Amino acid sequence: MEVHFYHSIEEIGQTLWSSLCGTDYPFIRYEFLHALETAGKTLDDKESENNGVACSRKSGWQPYHAIVFDLSSGKQQAVAAAPMYLKYHSYGEYIFDWAWADAFHRNGLNYYPKLLGAIPYSPVSGSRIAIASDALEKSDNIYQALIEACKNQCEELDISSLHFLYPEQSASDALTAQQLTQRYSHQYHWFNQDKSGEAYKDFDDFLAHLKSRKRKDLKKERRQVAEQNVELVRLTGDDITPELWDSFYHFYQRTYSKRSGHGGYLPKAFFQTIGESMPEQLLLVLAVQNEDIIAGALNLFSSNTLYGRYWGCSKEAEFLHFEACYYQGIEFCIERGLTKFDAGAQGEHKVQRGFKPVPTWSNHWIKQQDFREAIDDFIEREAEQVKQNIANTSEWLPFNKS
Repeated sequence: MEVHFYHSIEEIGQTLWSSLCGTDYPFIRYEFLHALETAGKTLDDKESENNGVACSRKSGWQPYHAIVFDLSSGKQQAVAAAPMYLKYHSYGEYIFDWAWADAFHRNGLNYYPKLLGAIPYSPVSGSRIAIASDALEKSDNIYQALIEACKNQCEELDISSLHFLYPEQSASDALTAQQLTQRYSHQYHWFNQDKSGEAYKDFDDFLAHLKSRKRKDLKKERRQVAEQNVELVRLTGDDITPELWDSFYHFYQRTYSKRSGHGGYLPKAFFQTIGESMPEQLLLVLAVQNEDIIAGALNLFSSNTLYGRYWGCSKEAEFLHFEACYYQGIEFCIERGLTKFDAGAQGEHKVQRGFKPVPTWSNHWIKQQDFREAIDDFIEREAEQVKQNIANTSEWLPFNKS
């Protein structure tokens, strides 16, 4: 096995990347990652050609993607791909390691850059190391080669650490076997399955499986949205026009600015670009009041999962966030036969609306041994707290026991 690293996804090319990563899981699609690296680029001068893009050295997400090649046949055959980044801060990750960085700083050491296998700005579980279908029997060798190459990069480039965020559990277990400590976290996901294992027929069928009081609460929330003369519209594909992207981006920026003081990580050109390059995997929920669009929620979806990602509004309305970001997504999953709704990080309020606490994973390797041992000890103690939190919040689920 041989591993090559690339400073842009364009260096790899769409044909090779797509042959390994496919197109079903939207966040590892060439089109999605390419838009992060190129949408919003300006060409004022050579030094600033990456101004405005979401993933560049300037943004702190410098692409450093890996391709694993199998040389056993006597020729160089690509067998795996991993989206990777040299990371110069910890923003946009949602697996928090600020305390680790602070510990390095207090001891006169640099925590950044670190080497990160992740989907930028996207706390969504899924493929982080895509292996060609005809190379799956060599997966152990592929993981070993990739991790050895990453650790060598940490040594050669003076990188403090190696991290993979939100891999699927099987991949996380494989990374653990390569001596990357497994960190336990959790999110809240909705599943299109009743207690008998059957998919829900419609939203009323989902409500019928809730406790009476919770069922009344959800109906009341939906009714109050309608009573405010707010209509919800779900749009996919080419129905999302350039004008609607303009409206959505206004909501996105406004909400980010109100929450965090900046206008959001992603430029308008990113949304416009994926709207053109992968429209079949986008769901835009719009809220219309008195013929004015007042809010929007953008989702991406695969053949089996809906991913809630971005929300914004120009006008507040009671319970509108729950309707646009959760209930419309649940209805979409039922209509499309999707099995899961991953509505993003955090939010214990989701539990009362049928979202179950589920474990998520990340994997970490710290180059300096004394820090690695201290962080590994922290991760072990943290895991017990996370498991207890999952157990506790599971008791709040609104479903009927029978």
